[in-house]
Amino acid sequence: MWVAGVDGCRAGWIAVLMRVDDPNAHRVVTVRTLEAIADALEQPAIIAVDMPIGLPDRTEGSGRLPEQLIRPLLGERQSSVFAIPSRRAVEATDYAQACTIAAATSDPSRKVSRQGFAIFPKIREIDALLRARPDLVARVYEVHPELAFWALNGGQALGQPKKVKGTPYGPGMALRRELLRRSGLLPEALIEASPPQGAAADDLLDALAGLTVALDLARGGGQSFPDPPGRDAHGLPVAIWTLRMLPQCSTMPITRTDIEAAHARIAPHIRRTPVLNLGNAFGHDGPVSLKLEFLQHAGSFKTRGAFNTLLSKEVPAAGVAAASGGNHGAAVAYAAKQLGVRARIFVPEISSPAKIAVIRSHGAEVVIGGARYADAQAACDLYVAESGALRIHPFSAESTVIGQGTAALEWEQDAPALDTVLVAVGGGGLISGVSSWWAGRVKVVGVEPEGSRALHASLEAGRPVDVEVDSVAADSLGAKNTGDLVYSICRETVDHVALVTDTAIRDAQRLLWRDYRVASEPGGAAALAALISGAYKPRSGERVGVLLCGANVELSKLAEITHP
Repeated sequence: MWVAGVDGCRAGWIAVLMRVDDPNAHRVVTVRTLEAIADALEQPAIIAVDMPIGLPDRTEGSGRLPEQLIRPLLGERQSSVFAIPSRRAVEATDYAQACTIAAATSDPSRKVSRQGFAIFPKIREIDALLRARPDLVARVYEVHPELAFWALNGGQALGQPKKVKGTPYGPGMALRRELLRRSGLLPEALIEASPPQGAAADDLLDALAGLTVALDLARGGGQSFPDPPGRDAHGLPVAIWTLRMLPQCSTMPITRTDIEAAHARIAPHIRRTPVLNLGNAFGHDGPVSLKLEFLQHAGSFKTRGAFNTLLSKEVPAAGVAAASGGNHGAAVAYAAKQLGVRARIFVPEISSPAKIAVIRSHGAEVVIGGARYADAQAACDLYVAESGALRIHPFSAESTVIGQGTAALEWEQDAPALDTVLVAVGGGGLISGVSSWWAGRVKVVGVEPEGSRALHASLEAGRPVDVEVDSVAADSLGAKNTGDLVYSICRETVDHVALVTDTAIRDAQRLLWRDYRVASEPGGAAALAALISGAYKPRSGERVGVLLCGANVELSKLAEITHP
């Protein structure tokens, strides 16, 4: 699927066309007519254009309702939102006549600005095109660049203008390019591209802003002002669209900047795990991307959080301590060994011998700390209080969550654009990091066993709650409570949690071994179990990512599963 961001320019129109599933497939063109963009070889499914669509017979207040709604959001940039007058005024080709008609069809009476009158020919062009070709109405969306940048800036007005006295303003242009860069939606080559002949640098920047909205709409997002859109007398939509926004996004405890800094910090110590991109896999008719995080040092993603904590905090002489069902302990043990730090790991009795063996192989001291994970955590906390060791929590600590988020950073760089990612949930550190990275840009779906549903129960209750744990994946997905940090992140950034049966998890383990020779532990296969069992049902053509997160499985048990 292709989409386009479009703005008016001296040559007519400037369009940036891009393929949704391959950001490197793009081109920038200028054309004389908007219809030429709609009928281009790429046949863009969504065209986001910076030009009014849908005209009133009369106006009340300062223009159409969309303009009135978005002006208060833009701070000092309000003046960039022209007051669009009545249809009869827009149809006038003489400025004085347009002012007379506008004044007669508005309350309070308003004339037309010279800048507004200058874009009337393009408004008439769009209006005529959509009325003549109703098939295009569902493809063409009105956008406003400053509203797109408002959304990209976390719902905050920009402090720098794009132009000063009609001339592009360097700091303001740079600010908007940086917002495009941080969004992760567009390739650097487009953000830094020079405009083609017949268009100015600010025209290209506005078209790129429109392109971000088109991409969001293509992925099921978008928000309109008003919501729902109105309709004019000819049935054309009357609304300005921008990217979807998450509530309280400006107060997220963990930002993309935090995750980028963590990746720079830990990159010399971790593996950049590969991505396997498949087409029409696992019964789905769209592409599936597998992030092979089980290939990480110590067999799971948790090595990321362990290194980030050790490298960002002062480690006391007593060393570090952690409670773990196995994978977190193995990761902490590995990171501590590599950095020359003492480590004591507390594990519950349900931990698999394979995981305990991995922990010991990295030189850490292993202590059996009770029947379940909560018991091991209590024993760890007591030791930390007595010894002064640094506690490395497996999920309820910002340094851990930030480290886990680096997996999503790499995934976005190495894989085509994704619509949805499926992430297994134990305590929630991984999904919190992943969803902090992709907040509002990619749908993040948690996957938990039916018998171990701490995040599902917390989101349902509206607060962190304790749950009973009974699942084949309990040694890695067996947290009794997510804690406040994970809950606060996931309630804002996770779309929902899908529950899978133990049978589905076993089926996913078998499939991974049979078809890919991947030896996955139950928790590592849980996210895939949601896809193959139908616990998560993607729409046709949806680009789905599945994070395969752990491989510390006892081979004897895997043999029992794969050869019953």
